[in-house]
Amino acid sequence: MECIGRLRPPLRVLGEENIPQTGPCLITFNHYYRPGFNAWWMALGIASQVRVEMHWVMTGELTFPGKWYAPLGMAGSRWLLKRFAHIYGFTTMPPMPPRPKDVELRAGAVRRALGFARHHPEAIIGLAPEGGDQPGGLVNWPPTGAGRFILLLAGQGFRMVPVGCFEEAGAFCLRFGAPYVLTLPGNLNPEEKDRRAACIVMSAIAAQLPLRLRGEFK
Repeated sequence: MECIGRLRPPLRVLGEENIPQTGPCLITFNHYYRPGFNAWWMALGIASQVRVEMHWVMTGELTFPGKWYAPLGMAGSRWLLKRFAHIYGFTTMPPMPPRPKDVELRAGAVRRALGFARHHPEAIIGLAPEGGDQPGGLVNWPPTGAGRFILLLAGQGFRMVPVGCFEEAGAFCLRFGAPYVLTLPGNLNPEEKDRRAACIVMSAIAAQLPLRLRGEFK
């Protein structure tokens, strides 16, 4: 992408041999955060390395916690992100952390994402399981249900490709990890499946990051 090509210092990519060029696969990455770093750089950076068009599962609203302009910003972001997702055919999810009023909207978004995967069995999908900015940029647990959602995609034949997004020595870095198949024992209850799947996915992402950013997934 042209905007990535203009980064100074340039984007640093590690694990290039693991960059997927065909699907089906789900690229999972950490939602790296620091003040002044915009989340879109992660998606732009990953997309610039994948040579086929990707489908992104993205937030449908920015929440601006603690800001006086939050109500206006939230309404504006809903309109803008909905339009953006419509133009590019992406799937939007309600914002994180989960809000009780969004239960039906979130269930509908999950169904749309699974439907897209079912009708596009060779797709490459991008997803940040944490779903929002994380304090200190540390890897954190995703919200309840994220593990089960990813497990459903795995059940449709999607292999996992973990990516670590971070900054080091003044450069924005991406490290692509080796792809893997996400499987769990069949005798687990839904809550155990959710937690186990989330642990496997976030541990694989954390392994691509410097130790200082791995949180409890060291």
